Amino acid sequence: MRIDIITLFPEMFAGPFDHSIVKRAQTKGLVEIHLHQLRDFAIDKHRRVDDYPFGGEPGMVMMIEPIVNCIEHLTKERAYDEIIFTTPDGPLFDQKAANTLSLKQNIIILCGHYKGVDERVREHFITKEYSVGDYVLSGGELPAMLITDAIVRLIPSVIGDETSALNDSFQNDLLSYPVYTRPAEFRGWAVPEILLSGHDAKIREWQHEQSFLRTAKRRPDLINS
Repeated sequence: MRIDIITLFPEMFAGPFDHSIVKRAQTKGLVEIHLHQLRDFAIDKHRRVDDYPFGGEPGMVMMIEPIVNCIEHLTKERAYDEIIFTTPDGPLFDQKAANTLSLKQNIIILCGHYKGVDERVREHFITKEYSVGDYVLSGGELPAMLITDAIVRLIPSVIGDETSALNDSFQNDLLSYPVYTRPAEFRGWAVPEILLSGHDAKIREWQHEQSFLRTAKRRPDLINS
């Protein structure tokens, strides 16, 4: 899988992408992540990528030319399954979206900034838009990191135990069940006996029950949706 990220701040990705599961996936050759500095595709010597909006509103807007130049540079080299824009007014990115995107071969993620991008970019180039919550961030870099991490961990062979990701919260519209490890008792707090029984069928039944109960208590909207 290949993920190309268009951003004004590629240096922001160094920490999150150079450690843990995302780093492991790159080392194994299971995913390629390429960062593209949008200013490299600016149309003037000042590397300007933003301008004042028509209509006299305050703030700045990302210009169409640098974005299109970068996207077309990439699409000349390969076909892309999706061109994603991170934006507060997009649909909420969720586990179902991550599952779907993890099956793609090539995707582009455009990180928004300022008051957003020229609307013509969204109308003619973007195929998917996602928000990571009902709040506004300084830019689209953090959402791009979240989306990338959620996708990459689902790629086969990235996680040692591939069935582990299938039990994550939201995979079946349920939150994950409680988990425990050694010691079996700590300060009088004991691990549920069923988990020590060795009876796989009963353990799976307990886990599913606990997932349902936890979801009903913490996220009843998932059950009622």
